[in-house]
Amino acid sequence: MGHPDTVTSHALMGEPTVIPQEELPQRVRIVDPVWIPMRDGRRLAARVWFPETLVAPAVLEAIPYRRGDISLVDDEMRFRYVAAHGYVCIRVDLRGSGDSDGVLDDEYSEQEQADVADAISWASEQSWCTGKVGATGISWSGCSSALAAWNRAPGLAAVITACSSDDRFLNDVHYIGGAVLGFYMHVWSHVVTAFNARPPDPAVVGSDWRRMWLERMEANRMLSQHWLSHPTRDEYWRTGSIAADYGRIEVPTLALSGWADAYTDSALRMGLHVDNAPVWVIIGPWGHTWPERAVPGPSIGYLQEAVRWWDHWLKGVANGIEDEPALRYHQQQWDPPAADSDIRSGSWRSSALVPTIDRGAVVLHLSSDGALDRAPSGPFALTCRTPQSFGSLAGSWLPWGNPTDLPADQAPEDSASLTFAGPQQNTPLEFVGEPLLRLAVEADKPQAHVIVRLCDVAPDGTSLLLTRGALNLTHREGHDRAVALEPGRVYDVAIPLKGVAATIAPGHRLRVALSTTYWPWIWPAPEEATVTVRGGTLALPQQPDEAVLPSPVWGPPVVTAAPAVQSLRPRRPLMGETAVDAQTGEHVYTLRRDLNGIQRFPNGLLYDDTEDGHFVITDRDPLSARLELSRTVVMSRDDGWSTRVETNSTMSSTASDFLVRTTLRAWEGEALVFSRDYDATVARHHN
Repeated sequence: MGHPDTVTSHALMGEPTVIPQEELPQRVRIVDPVWIPMRDGRRLAARVWFPETLVAPAVLEAIPYRRGDISLVDDEMRFRYVAAHGYVCIRVDLRGSGDSDGVLDDEYSEQEQADVADAISWASEQSWCTGKVGATGISWSGCSSALAAWNRAPGLAAVITACSSDDRFLNDVHYIGGAVLGFYMHVWSHVVTAFNARPPDPAVVGSDWRRMWLERMEANRMLSQHWLSHPTRDEYWRTGSIAADYGRIEVPTLALSGWADAYTDSALRMGLHVDNAPVWVIIGPWGHTWPERAVPGPSIGYLQEAVRWWDHWLKGVANGIEDEPALRYHQQQWDPPAADSDIRSGSWRSSALVPTIDRGAVVLHLSSDGALDRAPSGPFALTCRTPQSFGSLAGSWLPWGNPTDLPADQAPEDSASLTFAGPQQNTPLEFVGEPLLRLAVEADKPQAHVIVRLCDVAPDGTSLLLTRGALNLTHREGHDRAVALEPGRVYDVAIPLKGVAATIAPGHRLRVALSTTYWPWIWPAPEEATVTVRGGTLALPQQPDEAVLPSPVWGPPVVTAAPAVQSLRPRRPLMGETAVDAQTGEHVYTLRRDLNGIQRFPNGLLYDDTEDGHFVITDRDPLSARLELSRTVVMSRDDGWSTRVETNSTMSSTASDFLVRTTLRAWEGEALVFSRDYDATVARHHN
């Protein structure tokens, strides 16, 4: 997991108040690079913000997204604020990224976990540190900070983890409900291949940059080949997943996410299952973003909350943070569905616990006439088989603020689905947490998927997607094993839906929509399958009355001033545009990520990064599914130094195998200095 493109996109995400340096409580000086020694003799590069306070606690983030360029703006706008409140803030490039030594071998690998622990221990032992360190981060670095707690890193005293995964198999960029995540698994593998091939900056590391660059490219690999070879939650996924043993976390943890984020459930599960340390959960309406620049909003004054968190746990300030509710969340209300929505209606709530269906739920029954009712229904048999191209209205799997990220009106796809609708509400229906759909189903093939969408339908028929879930039915006995279906046999299955907080208004109705396909999110099963539903219930978790607490009050969103980054070409992204080739019948879903255009950074580095992708499928032929991806990263300086990395990648499948291919080419100036083709055939194993 990771998503570096989220790091530099915040100009799109609202306009928090910019606090000038002279209004901050302390002046801040920056030292870069600072070299952090690892136990094997390698060094990690870091940027450090020092407050005027001579000895202070430290706050550390370790992430592979290059502190000197693509994450420069985001880092400065957050860390200067925290440092000015009396903290040494340390932003570390992970091994093999930015200007750090070595190679990056995988996400959250054992090597990475050891490096982060070494960096935290090093910080705690410095003369300018009180001995207490907080770990923080979002996405990849959110996982790194949670894993630092899981590994009980020496010197670590508290954690803030945002939009991160607790379970690499269940809730990350690889699988969804046991099905291959078509949008993002190989896409992310392609991104990582390109990012791992970027050189260090010769202005920082000197003449050794070329050797370091070639070392990175020689060690580079196509991670999707590895991920596809682990189609169940085996030991590989448990390494780097805090869900393997929540009890190992013993430091106070603040877990943040958004209802539009892909990682919402990880934050909820941490609030439920971490028992050996205090855990607070904040979930807003936003996507994969920091809460002070969130889309969809409203944003909150997150940096003030972060300073309160660190003040209590790292400085011992009695500010009442330990009395905050276990869960603070945004209860969402109806808004017309829009792919570019920048704000969600609703109100903030607090709860003394994380709601689950075990703590109280409304249970609705699926019935033969397509109704969703509180009264049980008799037996029935309704069939479902959707086209292979179904799912184009899904929006991005990882919304972070792009104008086309969010799901559009679901009514057209509802009409192609097997649906069950509740009556028009006379009074508001509220629920919060992870809904659960239980089904009695059978399929006519050994492998099949069921995708569930839960929608809020307005009186005019407009359908707002609230949440969704999916299950590869061969994983019906759990994600640790895959067992083929016996065609015609009825199975009882449970499909968790992603966490949500929603209010169904009077006059609106709730709709469950079932499909067997969801392209490009879910890679199709090898054969078209018909699923027959013979019964089911939907459980909607409620906040118990005794858990209701006063609503939170947030400060205004603030940041500090961004560095002066020059834009030499405007950004031009495109996501989610679908076209149909009239001659071939191919449905082509287009993704273009040119999120920042061409940028010149204050250190003189010129950076240009573009990616194009096409997700192609033909109805009635699941084996026609394929991905076509390309990425180009150009880095240069006016002194004549110039590098270019180009990657091209494809993914397709047969009935028995996945076929993945990536090409990597790198140039220094006009000279080709590296070329490699990565090809793999991976057995499907019930996927």
